[in-house]
Amino acid sequence: MSWTIHHGDALAILPTLPDNSIDLVLADPPYNSGGRTSSERAQQTARDKYVSSDAGHALADFAGDNRDQRGYTYWLTLILAEALRLSRPGSSCLVFCDWRQTAATSDALQAAGWTWRGIIPWRKPISRPQRDGFRRECEYILWGSHGAPVRHDTPIYLPGLVEGSQPRGRERQHITQKPVSVLRELMRICPAGGTVLDPFAGSGSTGVAALAEGRSFVGVELTEHYADIARQRLAEAEHGQEER
Repeated sequence: MSWTIHHGDALAILPTLPDNSIDLVLADPPYNSGGRTSSERAQQTARDKYVSSDAGHALADFAGDNRDQRGYTYWLTLILAEALRLSRPGSSCLVFCDWRQTAATSDALQAAGWTWRGIIPWRKPISRPQRDGFRRECEYILWGSHGAPVRHDTPIYLPGLVEGSQPRGRERQHITQKPVSVLRELMRICPAGGTVLDPFAGSGSTGVAALAEGRSFVGVELTEHYADIARQRLAEAEHGQEER
């Protein structure tokens, strides 16, 4: 197993990586969701949108979350098209999104050349209630493949729904951090010993899950603060794997 974190813009970094070198793209892009007006998109930070006012932490903000929907769709299409070039035939692409951006994300996935295979709901047992309405308890993972999905040497049968809440307390190191347990479940679609790409690596949770499942990892992260955290977490995860 090996890992690399590139600090920079995915649109600049991905073209420097070699063709046919990736077995799974697991992308958690900034959703660019929730800004209804141009002023909201221009003035709201990611923390404003995703962190409640009474939160007891001061996690760093992150860039790239202020596009309108057309801009988001076009930008994500460029990223996913480059990811397709990097991927071996049969590879899967899994992209996180929320309910607002499901249609835009599916458009980007297909416009980039991936074959859309379905939606996996991600249920969060710990989630905010909504007065006089339904709890926003789920986000979504869109699944596409580079042609026909790869046939595993030993057949795998994966669930159509995953569950897990965001890390809390000291374990939470990013505003929109995904649970490693969920990422490890998704990682099983990647052939044993394969390489996983995350163009939006954040604090490195996808990489931690990849190493735990015996896969190599390539991550790209725009925000230097989070790139540094990701490197630290992956170094610790690698050391833990070596000790075991």
